[in-house]
Amino acid sequence: MSRLELYTPAAAELMVEELYKTLERRIEASPPGICPVDTTRAFLELCHAQTCGKCVPCRIGLLQLKHLLTEVLDGEATMATLALIEETARSISETADCAIGYEAAHMVWRCLRECRDDFEAHIKSGRCHCLTAQPVPCVSLCPAHVDVPGYIALVREGRYADAIRLIRKDNPFPATCGYICEHPCEARCRRNIVDDAVNICGLKRFTADHAGVVPPPPCAPATGKKIAVIGGGPAGLSAAYYLQLMGHQTTVFEMLPALGGMLRYGIPNYRLPKRELARDTDAILATGVKVRHGVKIGEDLTLEALRRDFDVTLITIGASTDKKLGLEHEDAPGAVSAVRFLRDVGKGLTTDLAGRRVAVVGGGNVAMDAVRTAVRLGAKKVSCVYRRRAADMTALAGEIDGAREEGVELATLRAPARIEVDRTGRVCALWATPQMISAIKDGRASVVPSGDADVRIPCDTLIVAIGQNIETDHYENAGIPVKRGTIFTLPNGGFRGLPGLFAGGDCASGPATVIQAIAAAKVMAANIDEFLGYRHEITCDVAVPDPAIGDFDHAPCGRVEPGEREASERVRDFEGVALCMQPAEARQEASRCLRCDHYGFGIFKGGRQPQW
Repeated sequence: MSRLELYTPAAAELMVEELYKTLERRIEASPPGICPVDTTRAFLELCHAQTCGKCVPCRIGLLQLKHLLTEVLDGEATMATLALIEETARSISETADCAIGYEAAHMVWRCLRECRDDFEAHIKSGRCHCLTAQPVPCVSLCPAHVDVPGYIALVREGRYADAIRLIRKDNPFPATCGYICEHPCEARCRRNIVDDAVNICGLKRFTADHAGVVPPPPCAPATGKKIAVIGGGPAGLSAAYYLQLMGHQTTVFEMLPALGGMLRYGIPNYRLPKRELARDTDAILATGVKVRHGVKIGEDLTLEALRRDFDVTLITIGASTDKKLGLEHEDAPGAVSAVRFLRDVGKGLTTDLAGRRVAVVGGGNVAMDAVRTAVRLGAKKVSCVYRRRAADMTALAGEIDGAREEGVELATLRAPARIEVDRTGRVCALWATPQMISAIKDGRASVVPSGDADVRIPCDTLIVAIGQNIETDHYENAGIPVKRGTIFTLPNGGFRGLPGLFAGGDCASGPATVIQAIAAAKVMAANIDEFLGYRHEITCDVAVPDPAIGDFDHAPCGRVEPGEREASERVRDFEGVALCMQPAEARQEASRCLRCDHYGFGIFKGGRQPQW
């Protein structure tokens, strides 16, 4: 019997593993605006380094593709080179023995097909246009383009009120977004190259909690123009805030008793305490914005009347109605939409679920809000029924984890098939068809029935959270174009043949995030201002400190993640779940920022210009 020894990786293998980890961090931190040709060539070179060398298409073909892409980057290629790249890539894809070869070639082929303009720019201009467009990652990925490095630098110095002023220049909801923003700004933070992204959202919340009452900036001289905003949600209030600062008297028409839209009536208090929302709405109203509550356009007032009485009318009605499953008995007692369920809770209407079994259909943030609210209302058992895997849920990972910690059952790979009612006609169960993962389409795994028998999920209350719709009937009857359930506008938010009428936010884009609604409001406010014949600039008069030598400790440092209240405690009430950073934690986290606005391309981009 031959002697065996335990395998011990060689130093070279360990080094390669470390290189892969470093590469993974750099990929995660890759900024928007980089050259697709250069990136594709770099990936191709990595793929070629992985080949075993057995088959010619992989060993020789990938090398030739790399040479051809290098010619494009060096400005030595012609249009005929592109045809040769396409032909070579297709040939390798069809003849390579393994995925190392055919997937690498397919990547090159796709890049050429989808980014052909970039290839042609290299050939015609001899350089990449992307090199002049590299932005500060966090600022670029924030839909509202908030000056993230600027306010983090202010937090580091303890200038919290100034940080709020700087945020409000682009986002009038700093306290709200500190709790619920999906923080896309963190996705490509360059700090990922060192250790982990800066906790930008957590710093925003810390700032709002410690800044106290920060009054809004003074408004520009009155222009005499009157603007009506339909809808008091994040888009409507943000647009009203900026238009009022520009000197236009703005009036918000809101059908519900309080401002905030889905922020107030769709997001539970445990996730967004309403006192935090009130901080932001109070600052908006302090500018002089007027509000008329209890007014629903189409019932209490017509769009034509508003257009007659105001110089500009802006529609920001949001997506406040529900989507249906399309199943029989969906309107039976015991079945309710998540929009209505959460709105009733937000209004303070009593919804006692003590001892009941609740099933929530859906996998987004609204579904997570519904299941966690049901737990707090005393439900005996809460199930979240979703037709895909938990990994495919569109809800934030923290929300899914929080629901699990609070005892919610995730019934995944279950597609609702029919609703069972008892002899009184009330919902008593949901039947679901088991699913299995199938082909990946557009980067997401599809599902198909597995062939197993339908599963019965007993429930006394069925909550449907599969999406939201827009109430467009009155607007469509008034001659406003509606396409696929949303209001169809021109690129500037206006309408052809309807001067002085604009629309934006969820009602025009479809349901989106709060920060996307705020970003749309900024664009609408600027376009309305220009329509009225002005070109106002929004400023904040805050000087952001330049980084000094020795400001940064580039040594790896863990990301500060404030905890949450204990699950057994928080399920008993609707008080806030997330805890806030401590001052020492905030200073450490702010010190991790690499100040990309000052170093690298950021210094050339004017990333902190005080107007938009």
